[in-house]
Amino acid sequence: MSDSKVSAAVASLYNTYPFPPEPILDEPPPGYNWRWNWQAAYNFCTGQKPAKDNIRILDAGCGSGVSTEYLVHLNPEANVVGIDLSEGTLAVAKERCKSSGATRVEFHHLSLFDADRLEGEFDLINSVGVLHHTADPIRGIQVLANKLAPGGLLHIFVYGELGRWEIRLMQEAIALLQGDRRGDYVDGVKIGREIFANLPETNPLRRREKERWEMENTQDACFADMYVHPQEINYNVNTVFELIDASGLEFLGFSNPQVWDLARLIGKVPDLMERSQHLTERQRYRLIEVLDPHTISHYEFFLARPPIPKKTWQVDEDLLAAIPEPSPCIYGWKDSPSFFDYNYQLARISDAEWKFLLACDENQTKQQTVAQILQSVEASLDDVRSLQRQQVILLQV
Repeated sequence: MSDSKVSAAVASLYNTYPFPPEPILDEPPPGYNWRWNWQAAYNFCTGQKPAKDNIRILDAGCGSGVSTEYLVHLNPEANVVGIDLSEGTLAVAKERCKSSGATRVEFHHLSLFDADRLEGEFDLINSVGVLHHTADPIRGIQVLANKLAPGGLLHIFVYGELGRWEIRLMQEAIALLQGDRRGDYVDGVKIGREIFANLPETNPLRRREKERWEMENTQDACFADMYVHPQEINYNVNTVFELIDASGLEFLGFSNPQVWDLARLIGKVPDLMERSQHLTERQRYRLIEVLDPHTISHYEFFLARPPIPKKTWQVDEDLLAAIPEPSPCIYGWKDSPSFFDYNYQLARISDAEWKFLLACDENQTKQQTVAQILQSVEASLDDVRSLQRQQVILLQV
């Protein structure tokens, strides 16, 4: 299909089923997603707190405004712009943000390819689950790259082919049975649900749906987005880096680095780990996905427009001179050294690390350096580095 026909078909799907279908609240959304928090995301990518918080954010393909709402509430000094090609979904986004008090946002009825019509550049661009639904993802990522300010971050999420094999097969099955009714998304959902309900319990597609996706697909909007989408491109490591290279931006890393750690798969075999050292970084990524295909259902990563400074804090003098503060994306840490970390996973830090973290909380008004805090807290530089590596504290140069 041509670009215009693809865009029209995608808009029709989301006019029928606005997505994501989360309920609209009259208060800020619960919790956090660190990828949508400028301070936490910048720290993840560079090892340090950003120099400014009064930034411009673009939510490119904002859908029903779930991500947009978080971007507004998690970044209280930012101005946010949301764009989407579906008028129906955009109306939901506007209602959502208005209801929860997310007022620092403006919306435009534009496709991803029309982002260049917006004024100025953006410090953070969020585009989750969008590029793979366009007719030309390379042109799409280039349009976004051109709107990114120097030192800015581009957050991307696209589908992986190996971890979604069963979805592709079910999409094809539904399309075959729909025939010339393809594009009738209500009918497509009906057919898909009937297939799953009547396949033998031992069928691998039915088993995979029950094991992995059934809870996610309770609502028809989610089922439709997964199984009857009119346009979808799935990637592997090789093709996702072709997309990244085409952007002209710097790859900063995957947002789930624990998944891309080869040691979790073959770390108990020193010889295999040693052999892997001869591979390039991209070859190691490819090795991980072929060894663990079911886990890699998507690629979520950050890109940047240089120059973007990075800090490793390996030099003691640099670390001692830094100003620390708690990450905005940790929960429950004031009550106990066991709390939810930036990934909403239960974390446990040492008593010394906890005491330093509590001192960092008091430090937000004092603006003391690490060296000054260590004079009153029984902790070490190793404790400080551990907290920084775990994304528990942010360090400001």
